[in-house]
Amino acid sequence: MDGFINFLNGNADGIGNTRKQEFYQACAVLKVPLQQVKVLDHPDLQDGFGKVWDHELLAKIIEEEVSSHGIDMIITFDNYGVSGHCNHRDVHHGVCRLLHNVSKRSVEAWELTSTCIFRKYSGPVDIWLSMLLPLRYADGMTHCLLNEHPRKSFHAMAEHSSQWIWFRKLFCVIFQLYLREHA
Repeated sequence: MDGFINFLNGNADGIGNTRKQEFYQACAVLKVPLQQVKVLDHPDLQDGFGKVWDHELLAKIIEEEVSSHGIDMIITFDNYGVSGHCNHRDVHHGVCRLLHNVSKRSVEAWELTSTCIFRKYSGPVDIWLSMLLPLRYADGMTHCLLNEHPRKSFHAMAEHSSQWIWFRKLFCVIFQLYLREHA
């Protein structure tokens, strides 16, 4: 199996089923086979600021997925999470707990590096900043991976209509302007 995607619908604002359908539509845009996608709706893992997720429970759920699907690499959020989202941070800590608990087995974990708001909305400038960042770390543990299909990612994000709010639209407009200039 090339990849497996887990998504917690979290049921924020009572729209868990909507989010689930949006996620499946985004996966279709990205051509991720549905048999490689699992949407989890867990009563103890409901979305929202101020709702703390149990790191041990997350580690247990992630380990079950790792074991049942032969997963050897996990990509997750960093300690800050995207825009400081508490549930993203909880997932990070759950993955850390898993790695600590299963040190016998070979599971590699990568975390996405959060950026400040200036970088997030600086469009193409951030590409250059991101490419320079790994040069700052001599250990070779920081990498800049560029998206080969940014338009496809944009279309996948657009499938999340419940999440299509002003600051995400702003980000995508800046991104689209950059793409038009460099098409």
